[in-house]
Amino acid sequence: RFGLPVAGMAGGFVSSAATIGSMGSLARKVPALFRPAVAGAVFSTVATILQMAVVLELGSRATLVEMVLPLAFAGTAAIVYGAVAALGLRGSPSPSESMDPGRAFQVRTAIIFAGTVTAIMFGAAALQAWLGDAGLALSMGLAGFADAHAAAASAAALAAKGEVTPDVAAFAVLVGMTTNAITKTIVAATTGRRRYAMPVWGGLAVVVGAAWAGEALSLTFL
Repeated sequence: RFGLPVAGMAGGFVSSAATIGSMGSLARKVPALFRPAVAGAVFSTVATILQMAVVLELGSRATLVEMVLPLAFAGTAAIVYGAVAALGLRGSPSPSESMDPGRAFQVRTAIIFAGTVTAIMFGAAALQAWLGDAGLALSMGLAGFADAHAAAASAAALAAKGEVTPDVAAFAVLVGMTTNAITKTIVAATTGRRRYAMPVWGGLAVVVGAAWAGEALSLTFL
């Protein structure tokens, strides 16, 4: 039960949405793991934030600078909410079922990610040429439903090439993070049902709200 929050954060580096789905299935199958599964689901978003920072650093440092406050606010919110969700773990019973440890890395996942980034970049460039900066936000929002990191990598690459400014790229990344959170809420509801989904929804809302609060603060004072 104490390993699930750690496993959730580790799984988030591969796919936070998939991790939330796995935790939801586990919570439904083993009711004793409800609390640690929720904590693991929320902690998976911490990995999302950390990996987002790495992706932006590699793609466009200027875009990362624009995202410092949103990512810091979102990461802090995820850690705090996950810690609160984990407070009740000491009193929860230990399950008797064993679990398959699975694999940490898969070549197939890397190939799919690379293909997704390529497709998103093509679509984003086309929409931006057609609709301007609004097209980038639209394309990143649609891409975010599938993969927030792929959307961020695409936006950062466009900023690095000078096709968009870093602040526009940062806004598009936030839109992608928001739509990706919607995907996660659907996954939580379909895998873990209402009892599991409600606290996970709360955590996602707090994290996304904190990211936009950081963006508002950045625009106001920086």
